[in-house]
Amino acid sequence: MRILITAGPTREYLDPVRYVSNASSGRIGAALAAAAVAQGHRVTLVCGPVTFEPPEVDELVPVTSAAEMLDAVAARFDACDVFIAAAAVADYRPAARADRKAKKSDGKVTLELEPTADILAEMSRRKTGQILVGFCLESEDLAARARSKLEAKGLDLVVANSPEAIAAERQDALLITRNGACEHLTQVTKEDLAEAVLQTALSLGVEP
Repeated sequence: MRILITAGPTREYLDPVRYVSNASSGRIGAALAAAAVAQGHRVTLVCGPVTFEPPEVDELVPVTSAAEMLDAVAARFDACDVFIAAAAVADYRPAARADRKAKKSDGKVTLELEPTADILAEMSRRKTGQILVGFCLESEDLAARARSKLEAKGLDLVVANSPEAIAAERQDALLITRNGACEHLTQVTKEDLAEAVLQTALSLGVEP
């Protein structure tokens, strides 16, 4: 199988030193890549800024912004069998980026933001038989919102967890598939979760 995985956060720069981002560690995407390599799959990892050395894969594509991640994924999507969107892509970016560091002022600063590209939705529109796996992080109504995301974006599998999972050694998660099956995992490691996600995704099969 040819598996394309995204991992880590993205950074959306306001100026050369300041950026909008999130607390994602990127560890689940790395664990997915490592598990897929161990099973003998061909793996491409598109990875945002992380603080660890990514696992050895067939192709490692480092990116910074959501736009860069979209370009990297789009260029490789048609050739993959499975796309696992584990990255925590920033939802918004500054509407304008300054070329120089902005000076601190005494008054309030209003920051204008605009939406970033929805990489998973875009790949769903381009889908020609690939298995699509997405992640859903919600503070409430986890199962309902995960199912809504699965349907809205035409996913085959959605992995749902709460904010407590960020950087945690162990976490709970829901695995919900396109056929309505729902598996509840309790206090699993990132590595165990990666194995479960990969096994579930591959069991769904590739459409002809």
